[in-house]
Amino acid sequence: VLKLFKLLHRTRQEVFRNDTKALEAARQKINEEFRNNRDETSEEKINELLKIGSDVEVILRTSVIQAVHTDADKI
Repeated sequence: VLKLFKLLHRTRQEVFRNDTKALEAARQKINEEFRNNRDETSEEKINELLKIGSDVEVILRTSVIQAVHTDADKI
């Protein structure tokens, strides 16, 4: 669980680099989800949550695109 938590935060830092708003929003969401489920004891539910977290990490890493303005009318 801790390994996934750290991986999500590292991925967040890479994907949203230089975007303080997105970095903070992602940090809060990751922490909130882990905090909300920290008392879970069912092995089946924990495995399901770990799978969801892994899927989210893959989606962040492969599907999120950050655009940068290079000129007044160019991204």
